[in-house]
Amino acid sequence: VQLQASGGGLVQAGGSLRLSCSASGRTSSTVNMAWFRQAPGKERQFLATIVWSSGLSYYADSVRGRFTISRDSAGNILHLQMNNLKPDETAVYYCAATTRPGRDSRVVSTYDSWGQGTQVTVSS
Repeated sequence: VQLQASGGGLVQAGGSLRLSCSASGRTSSTVNMAWFRQAPGKERQFLATIVWSSGLSYYADSVRGRFTISRDSAGNILHLQMNNLKPDETAVYYCAATTRPGRDSRVVSTYDSWGQGTQVTVSS
C-alpha cells in the first residue's frame, strides 16, 4: 500500500486543520490505518487508529475529544480532523496502514506502510 499525506500547514493555537491520506495499491488488504506524529528530537507518537472495514476507532488520551479519525473506504482516503490545536502539537504528522491483523494498533512496528509526513505548525 502506498500512502500520500496532505493538509498540514500553519495554524494559530485553538485553530483547526484537517489532514488527509490517500491510499493506493493493494488497499483491499488493509486491516487498520492510523495517524502518528513526531516532533523534533522525540519518538513517533500514536494519535488515532481506525479499523478499515468497520470504522471502529480508538484515540490516544491526549487527543480524544479534539481529534476525529475517519475514512472514505470507497475512495481509499483517511482523514484526521484536528480541533483546538496547541503549540506543543507542532510536529510532522504521518499516516500509516497495516495488512497484519491481531497486532497492537498503537504501536509503530505494527504498520507496514507509511506516508511521507505532513508538517503541522501551531503558533502561540
